[in-house]
Amino acid sequence: MEFITETLAGFTAMSHWEYIAVALSMAYLLLAIKENLWCWPAAFFSTLIYTIMYWNGALLMESLLHFYYMYMAVYGWVIWRKGDANKHQLVITSWCLHQHLFIIIATSIVALIFGYVMNNHTHADFAYLDSFTTCFAVVTTYLVAKKVLENWLYWIVIDAASMYLYYEKGYYPTLALFIFYTIMAAWGFKTWYEEYEQNQAKPLAQL
Repeated sequence: MEFITETLAGFTAMSHWEYIAVALSMAYLLLAIKENLWCWPAAFFSTLIYTIMYWNGALLMESLLHFYYMYMAVYGWVIWRKGDANKHQLVITSWCLHQHLFIIIATSIVALIFGYVMNNHTHADFAYLDSFTTCFAVVTTYLVAKKVLENWLYWIVIDAASMYLYYEKGYYPTLALFIFYTIMAAWGFKTWYEEYEQNQAKPLAQL
């Protein structure tokens, strides 16, 4: 009963700005799954709100991450609108396992370094977890902008890990958003995979 009371209190205590950010974030995800260009403006304004909120909540890496998201929202808008170097519409691609292993190893090393620095030289909470979700989200956002199919698999793991972070910080509307994110990321992978197979007429990239 106490848990339910605390949870409801967390929802009612949140700023209306967080609810606006949650709504815009949901719009971004739904539009991104549909490959709709307007997902990027929704992403820009939601991340602007979160950048300020996380900084005030001492989640420094999350705040820096969302500042990066604002840049990537502009980049995503430009690249989705203009297409590839040959002026063709950007299509979904699949990267091989070796590329993903390199991404995972390299990003983990960087995350450990950032986590150590943040844990020992700043007032950051959950420094290592915050650093891991942040560093992987940086890379995965780039994969979204490039329409790499496997980005959705990364998001499933990142979003699931972020749930604990937001629960501990009392960001309950954002926690609910990330539960939604995790479910929708699975749907996003299914949707993009089906389109990838249809457009490429071949299975996922070989190892």
